[in-house]
Amino acid sequence: MKEDEKRICVTGAGGFVASWVVNFLLSRGYLVHGTVRNPCDEKISHLKGLKNAEENLRLFKADLLDYDALRAAITGCSGVLHVACPVPSKKVELIEPALTGTRNVLNACLKENVKKVVVVSSIGAVVIDPSWPRDQPMDESCWTDLEFCKSIEEWYCAAKTMAETEAWEYAKRTGLKITMICPSIVIGPMLQQTVNASSLYLLNFLKGLEPADNGLRPFVDVRDLAEAILLLYEKQDAEGRYICSSHEIRTQDLVEMLKSMFPSYRYPNSYREASTEVRLCSEKLQRLGWKYRPFEEIIADSVHNYEEAGLIPRDRKIPD
Repeated sequence: MKEDEKRICVTGAGGFVASWVVNFLLSRGYLVHGTVRNPCDEKISHLKGLKNAEENLRLFKADLLDYDALRAAITGCSGVLHVACPVPSKKVELIEPALTGTRNVLNACLKENVKKVVVVSSIGAVVIDPSWPRDQPMDESCWTDLEFCKSIEEWYCAAKTMAETEAWEYAKRTGLKITMICPSIVIGPMLQQTVNASSLYLLNFLKGLEPADNGLRPFVDVRDLAEAILLLYEKQDAEGRYICSSHEIRTQDLVEMLKSMFPSYRYPNSYREASTEVRLCSEKLQRLGWKYRPFEEIIADSVHNYEEAGLIPRDRKIPD
């Protein structure tokens, strides 16, 4: 890879997924421009401690709604990995920032002659399709039914669907090279100090919060997702959408696995029956060369990370 292709901008660099993306980029010798809301914030201090960060990481103060700041961060980069995502639950706090942020990033990429953009979408833009056959795993051809999504007020999924649609329309209109990745529920060890929403999902089981919804849900490790994002950037033949999901498990089975590995924590004792049955197909990504960790390893690494971060007390195994 040429030297001018080794400079990449990562949006939302301090987040759960983006922090691992930055970590892997730095370990591979890339020069990284990372956008953060405040480069002096203690919450993103972990980025400055990453290997090669002192020489190869430059942080930019930039919000997704600030086009000029985004363009300044993207200047000189051959690639952009758009990982940043608004997370509030209210309609107005999600949809407009998601759409405007996507437009701003893509406009800046076009103006700065960026060669390739990888956008992190979500299975939220895939799975809410009531017409999809229940026994058929969902692949890249499946799209969330936007009108149905709005009718049940699933604003996160609506925002992701609209933002992804906007990105594809932009690519068609301008010729900007865009690849999209749609991850499932992302868990795994955290590099950042603040707890993100998907990690909280697993943490709540270790704290015994109940009743729990016994639906079938898909998961992927944050490190495997970060590797997939880099794979899509580096592979010339990567194109279109890619679902990124490695394991599916029912809540009760997940809790039983946690109990067997970490028996001294409090766990839910009751489960609500649920209609959630999300089955996904990641064969397209695997054909590109993507590999993933065993689920037991993901769970063990996640819990040990939570313990080390002081989010839960260290497990004390119950004697026989």
